[in-house]
Amino acid sequence: MPQAARYVAHTESGHCHILEARSFEDAALHFAEAHSPWAEDDELRVIVQSEDGGPEHCFVVHLHSDEVEACA
Repeated sequence: MPQAARYVAHTESGHCHILEARSFEDAALHFAEAHSPWAEDDELRVIVQSEDGGPEHCFVVHLHSDEVEACA
């Protein structure tokens, strides 16, 4: 099982949070669970990046099912 790492996650509106997770997808899910009031419907678009930098990864989290998928 992967070790937890630190990630920066944010919505497109700019709300940002630093958290520990085991993967980019896991970070997106944890962010969505804690910050779901920013969702306009069942989906929350979350951008995740390693705290150390690197590329950003975009995910759509389906709040009712906790399903995480890459942005289209």
